[in-house]
Amino acid sequence: MRLLPNYLPVHSSPKAGNGGSNPLTTQQRHHLTAARTDEDDIQALAKGGRTNVFGFVLRLAARMPFLFIAGRLYGPEALGRFAYALLIVEFAAQLASLGLRRGLAELLSKGDRPQTHIIADALLAAMAASALGAAFFIALPQLMFPNSGITGLDRFLPLAIFAIVATDIALSALAYKFDIVSSVRARAVVEPWTISIAAGVFYFYSARDGLILAYVASLVAALFFALWPLWRSYGAPRGWRPSLTRSLGIAQRNLPLAAADAAEWGSRRLDLAILGLFASPAVVGIYYVAQQVASLPQKLKSSFDPILGPVITRNLQTRNYAEIAKQVGQVGFWIIAAQAGIALALGIPGAAVMGLIGPEFVGGTGALAFLLAAEVAAATAVVSESALVYMARHRNLLISIGMLAVQALVSVGLIQLVKDLPVKPEYVGLYQAAAVACGLMISLGIGSLVKSRFLSQLLGHRIRVLRWALLAAVAAGALLGMAFVSLPARFEWVELTVGVPAILGLYGWIIWRWGFGAEDRVLFRKKRD
Repeated sequence: MRLLPNYLPVHSSPKAGNGGSNPLTTQQRHHLTAARTDEDDIQALAKGGRTNVFGFVLRLAARMPFLFIAGRLYGPEALGRFAYALLIVEFAAQLASLGLRRGLAELLSKGDRPQTHIIADALLAAMAASALGAAFFIALPQLMFPNSGITGLDRFLPLAIFAIVATDIALSALAYKFDIVSSVRARAVVEPWTISIAAGVFYFYSARDGLILAYVASLVAALFFALWPLWRSYGAPRGWRPSLTRSLGIAQRNLPLAAADAAEWGSRRLDLAILGLFASPAVVGIYYVAQQVASLPQKLKSSFDPILGPVITRNLQTRNYAEIAKQVGQVGFWIIAAQAGIALALGIPGAAVMGLIGPEFVGGTGALAFLLAAEVAAATAVVSESALVYMARHRNLLISIGMLAVQALVSVGLIQLVKDLPVKPEYVGLYQAAAVACGLMISLGIGSLVKSRFLSQLLGHRIRVLRWALLAAVAAGALLGMAFVSLPARFEWVELTVGVPAILGLYGWIIWRWGFGAEDRVLFRKKRD
């Protein structure tokens, strides 16, 4: 028996023109919307995918210089202090965004008020929540720097919450119009290159605070490049008046979504928080570098969220569940295929990749391998959640919280097992880092299975994400990668300059030849007018 989602009534219609009534019947509107979904929405998803792949290349090119500068100039201990402070600030920003990174698409799709007014209400509600979070952590800065003293402007780092939240909402509003280029510009070009350049500059000002100052500079730059296209695309909210009632209504409606976002985000940071309780700041810094390298492919799937949101909400209005299942499965395969290739290319020569940051970071290779595998395991859960947050937001939240509990239990349990292993004392922290990464991989894999099965039950249609060609491509890429890793140590440069492109080339050729169908290949070609 198919479970019907508690979303919108059947009579909800797509956005109409300015004023007047819509003479189309519900059935006619369904056929028109379905026609758009079958062609235009897949084209929009494909365009977003092409842009995201390009953005990944740009992000990789910018992130590696930052990690190199931070590792070589500042060292693991300073990185650990920096990483823990960001953990707290960005968690507060996730809560303060009130779930509007994905929930804004639902508000805009209703079309009952001018879109500029809806965006202004959303920004007001989020800024009010940001003010509460910033005030709390300014009053209690020890929560951000538990293992070091508070000096200089450390206390005022929570002011960065305003920039993070405003940028997320602005880019989500732009993505509703399928403008993913602005997201790539702000997140993949401006933000990472600013923090890379600023980290080198601020080192000569303060080796202790340079990383934090560079981080703030990158947020301010990204905010400008998000607000400018937002103003050009939507214009000013003429005639808008602040309303406490509307802002509270937005906050109340989006609380489950905000909690789900925080739970999903927390699953990617809980490992760092747990490790910080057991390991030294230097080990936390090494793990942070591995996390940053592994999180590069994560951007591929997270930036699909604002594109999937408008597509799914339109299909939910007409209860076109088969199309939702098709889109979730197709985008899920795109993401998994891309992430598995990246995981092979970065994970197999992992020691060489981590060694680029500094010789003391090579010990994080094990953690890097588990983190890259975790990104692949999480892909199905993320695309499934793109629909669940609209169809069963409370039950989705409960699943997310349950997975956090599983992650915490498994991670702590594995850390305790490390203590019983015959490991030299200087290596215990590195084994603990690998243990928490393994706990993350296990919990995300379980979450993917549960959420995809739940969504399939709600839709009444099977969600097909995995394909046999993917397994063949992974096996072939792994064998080729092991051949490069087996080379003598003096040829480590060959692993990076030749091995990585070779792995990606072989893997990509198998996926293209036997994994991609006609509808998948639209990802690599532009729509003809």
